[in-house]
Amino acid sequence: MRESETGLRERLVDVGAELLAAEGVEALTLREIARRAGVSHGAPRRHFPTHLELLSAIARRGFVELADRATRAVDGVEGPRSQLAALAREYLRFAVDRRGMYELMFRHDLLKSGHLGLRDTSLPLFGRLVELVGRVRPDLDARLAGGALWANLHGVGQLWGWGSLQLAVGTGDFDRMVEAVLAVHLGPEVA
Repeated sequence: MRESETGLRERLVDVGAELLAAEGVEALTLREIARRAGVSHGAPRRHFPTHLELLSAIARRGFVELADRATRAVDGVEGPRSQLAALAREYLRFAVDRRGMYELMFRHDLLKSGHLGLRDTSLPLFGRLVELVGRVRPDLDARLAGGALWANLHGVGQLWGWGSLQLAVGTGDFDRMVEAVLAVHLGPEVA
């Protein structure tokens, strides 16, 4: 692929990510992305034959960013429970900081994540969560407990983004919320 073609592909994903951040998932049309990228409405089809493929490329970028952020958050943290808490806090920060991207990434009704290899980008982070849960609580089915923990974190991220959870529980402290979630799923932290 020529450099200019590679550049256009990346620019379309960049513009899509910017549009997503500014206006949400509903604004992500091929036509609008092309208009904002300054190309003809047919130009995106050279790189993304379907709308699904462009949405998946944008979501893939979000999963890469989330994985990078989670890795940096866990680096240098001692102990699996502390690592799990660091990963959970970063997951929630991403959910709040990148709300549109976060929503798109988990919209499997839009993305059909197995179709374009999106699962290859999304599942390693879940695998890391499961591995840490297994180290903290080897007596549990780590995959099932990790799934329940992830679902709880996802719900916290959604409710936090809407402002509902802070109102209901009377705190805006991520750390306290993360510790409460971990205690519910893994039991109290043992000193």
